[in-house]
Amino acid sequence: MSEMVASVRKTFKYTLNPTPAQERALETVLWRCRDLYNAGLEERKLAWEKCRVSVNFAMQSAQLPSIKEVRPEYRDINAQVLQDVLHRLDKTYQAFFQRVKAGETPGYPRFQGRNRYTSFTYPQVGEHGGAVLDGGILSLSKIGRIPLRLHRPLHGTPKTVTISKEADGWYASISCAEVPTEPLPLTGKETGIDVGLKVFLVTADGDIVENPRHHRKAEKGLKKAQRRVSRRKKGSKRWWKAVGQCAKKYQKVKRQRTDFHHKTALALVRQYDTIYLEDLQVRNLSRRPKARPDGNGGYEHNGASRKAGLNKSIHDAGWRSFRIILTCKAVYAGKRVEAIPPAFTTQDCSGCGERVYKSLSVRTHVCPSCGLILDRDENAAVNILREGHSRQALTQPVGAYVA
Repeated sequence: MSEMVASVRKTFKYTLNPTPAQERALETVLWRCRDLYNAGLEERKLAWEKCRVSVNFAMQSAQLPSIKEVRPEYRDINAQVLQDVLHRLDKTYQAFFQRVKAGETPGYPRFQGRNRYTSFTYPQVGEHGGAVLDGGILSLSKIGRIPLRLHRPLHGTPKTVTISKEADGWYASISCAEVPTEPLPLTGKETGIDVGLKVFLVTADGDIVENPRHHRKAEKGLKKAQRRVSRRKKGSKRWWKAVGQCAKKYQKVKRQRTDFHHKTALALVRQYDTIYLEDLQVRNLSRRPKARPDGNGGYEHNGASRKAGLNKSIHDAGWRSFRIILTCKAVYAGKRVEAIPPAFTTQDCSGCGERVYKSLSVRTHVCPSCGLILDRDENAAVNILREGHSRQALTQPVGAYVA
């Protein structure tokens, strides 16, 4: 067992209850932060296209005082909030260059619309920072004192506060350092898990967790809400009302999925000390296959039939989010999660090791060598557990930011 982690960094998310005036102030700050982000992106883009000059964070941050002289409205926003906006932009460029270096699809940083830029951050908490937490009141620089719904106690030392706007209101995410862990009793058990679409996961012991399919079950209501939006004049009051109603329906599906992930992960962490899972690249599984010329003036999608109809189900299951939550809970409880390379875990026989190739439609593993008959997902879970025992699997640490 790896060494026990004494403390972690954890984020606590609370509901804000701003007055109408404070809500307008939050909207204004969010709007101007988005304008600054887009202006910074445009500056970097034009500087490289016209002069082949790379603009960095230090150069843009030094321009903030002069920006406030030209645009006095930016004086009403905390200076550290504006610096954090430029930090965000710089991080997107760093991620872009890393993808280029790794040979991945670069994905150049894009301009943010009003529905994409939904939060701003105070990078320091305390008297000398822009945010101060006093019981159930959150004091934000240049905005005021906003009541906070403390539905659970705050632990550790608050470091940053992120204010975000969601479909049903405003929220504050307080990131705390040195949060003491709460180790769970050791059980001496280990298991491997295989995630899927027919069932959400299967353990090496044969235990099954059914796939709730939250998005699939809510599709009828989502389509109805989307049709209501499309029938109304874009930009009108009724259109914005329909957009808000549609967003709340999607928010409910997201929260149902997250709640399911938390409960499933907690049950696994309580039952097992070490959990092995596949190191799946979900982005590669769900992306659309690249099109290539077919010689007749058109394009063909290589491998489209292999993934056709599964993208929505893969995103609905949320494997990546579940893995992050499971890892965070394991660290917080003094347990361990290790990732195993997924190659041939489904094809190899867990009884004799014979490689039995099978398509996605074949749900039962039948070994011609040893005669083992087993559900393909359970066979994969046993192989994952065995692989975890036989090799030093790489632990995938994910910062414990479980809200």
